[in-house]
Amino acid sequence: MIDPRANANGNLAENRIDLKLIADLVEPQTRVLDIGCGNGQLMELLVNERGADARGLELSQQGVNACVARGLSVVQGNADTDLSYYPDQGFDTVILSQTLQATQRPKDVLIEMSRIGSRLIVSIPNFGHWKIRLDLALRGRMPETRALSASWYETANIHLCSMLDLIDLCDAVSLRVETCLTVTKGKVSRTSGRPSAWQNLTAELVVLELTR
Repeated sequence: MIDPRANANGNLAENRIDLKLIADLVEPQTRVLDIGCGNGQLMELLVNERGADARGLELSQQGVNACVARGLSVVQGNADTDLSYYPDQGFDTVILSQTLQATQRPKDVLIEMSRIGSRLIVSIPNFGHWKIRLDLALRGRMPETRALSASWYETANIHLCSMLDLIDLCDAVSLRVETCLTVTKGKVSRTSGRPSAWQNLTAELVVLELTR
């Protein structure tokens, strides 16, 4: 299975812009769980720049090995099945970066995340972006973008959604959007509270900060 966070060469991508955005949302000196932590790049940022007590959960052996090589605390596990082992409110912040769309049960994953931590940070590639809509309308084929670079038959994504779809899901599980960060051609826009339908059209990548 190809990791949805991998780059065009199949490697877990370094220097992803959303990782820095997520790290800046985390309060210093707090307990953080990074679900689907990949090669540990975000956890390393959290430890070095925010002084966080960061722990990771990662499905792939490749990712676990990379985290261990960085000296990070990580366990191998599946977001769909293993979050129940974590205690209620065991962390201050729980993060899921570009992984929600690859889970079997996104709703259950969000519910478990909100049980484990008081603040959630979730990022997704936005399937509502105008180029994706245009590709589907004019070409009749599954689109490929910077945020969705794998071919349809190679991607691990199984529940692609738009930013507005994700917000609807957050409403369904009683999560409130505190901050929305959108990325378009490398430029970042920040909104306090819920974003607009226009942002759903223009954003390639979305980062949401959520609370109960």
